[in-house]
Amino acid sequence: MDITLDKQDDQLHAILTVNLTEADYATAVESKLKEYSKKAQIKGFRPGKVPVTLVRKMYGKGILVDEINELLGKSVDGYIKENNLRILGEPLPVASDIDFDNQKDFAFQFELGLLPDFELPADQAITVDRHKVTLDENTKNETYEQLERQFGETTEPEAAEAGDYLVGRLRKDGEEGEGRLLMLPTNKMKSEADKFMGAKPEDVITFDLKTAFDGDAKAIANFTGMSREEAEAVEGNYTLTVEKVQRTAAAEFNQELFDKVFGKDIVTSKEDFDAKVTETVMENYDRESDNLMNRQIIDKMLENVSIELPKEFFKKWLVRANEGKLTPEQIEEHYDDYAKELKWSMIRNKVVEASELKVENEEIVDRTMQKILGQFNMEMTPELEESVRGFADNFLRQENGKNYVQEYEAILAEKVLENLRGKVVVNDNEITAEDFRNQNAG
Repeated sequence: MDITLDKQDDQLHAILTVNLTEADYATAVESKLKEYSKKAQIKGFRPGKVPVTLVRKMYGKGILVDEINELLGKSVDGYIKENNLRILGEPLPVASDIDFDNQKDFAFQFELGLLPDFELPADQAITVDRHKVTLDENTKNETYEQLERQFGETTEPEAAEAGDYLVGRLRKDGEEGEGRLLMLPTNKMKSEADKFMGAKPEDVITFDLKTAFDGDAKAIANFTGMSREEAEAVEGNYTLTVEKVQRTAAAEFNQELFDKVFGKDIVTSKEDFDAKVTETVMENYDRESDNLMNRQIIDKMLENVSIELPKEFFKKWLVRANEGKLTPEQIEEHYDDYAKELKWSMIRNKVVEASELKVENEEIVDRTMQKILGQFNMEMTPELEESVRGFADNFLRQENGKNYVQEYEAILAEKVLENLRGKVVVNDNEITAEDFRNQNAG
């Protein structure tokens, strides 16, 4: 057997050629033929007494092909490992005319996409911004309004009054169609709210949507379900066909509400409830702020790390790997996204290798247990630990271990970003929660 690697000028594409002679596969083929002759059940012959010559005539070509394919797979994999080749995906066989009936020597070729080595940016060479969110009064008031409405008693009165919500179909005046279903909050309208007072189901009310919300595209998008672009283009009159009126009596801030929001006896006073609400809201904003910063880190790493990919091979491999799911045209259209994903994967693996990042089994189990507790709005107690661990173990074994792999990958991804956060310059920028929402809306 002779294996050669011919790299193209770009050093990213290569042809791997495997030359086989009869001596490379003959022994294995003969051994398999003898094995078949002992097991084959052919009419006219006792079990184990089928002549090898007959087996060769009936099954020889199939056995030859199977043995050569197995030999090729092992040889190619072995060559790649022994020569420390970093390849993209898998080798792609080059089509050729092979005559298994008459040839004794064979030459098989495979296309390889070679991944280049690269350097990560120096420590502190990249700068990112992180929003340090502060809780403003508007956001705090909106949070309590949402809690009052979510946990309050909702009724459907016959006619609308100030502060009610109207459920109905909104459409541009004069346009055909049933319109979009929405819930219109009269207490959030800057003007035109008087037109809805006394409204009943089946009433059709004409109003200026843009004026109603003082031209605030964000508010229009939020309450109508329009995209930000659609909301910014709103002009003229719209009609709302009322389907029902909803009125919510604000929930009382008592122990019953505290238990509904945070779980039984987690907080037992209004003071503790206020502190827990603030803590929860700030945790959410901190998490979103971190997510935005992480996206910045990924983008900056992609901008500052130079990686040249085997482009043509990558496209071929994507077609082969997604056969029946993606067309060459679709891959061409979205190639930049695929390339970005591959580059980030390479950077991530480089960080894992350079920093020797690992994920322990206990980390995976602990993370899963916390997710289970979060679903039921519960906190860990010694009494719960055994049963929750049992649920976690069962979940991680499901889908043939797929859930386990997903949790492993998620933790590893977090560790990579945590590692990179320690190697970039982070500028904290103070911003109110309201400004943070407005800045990152749409």
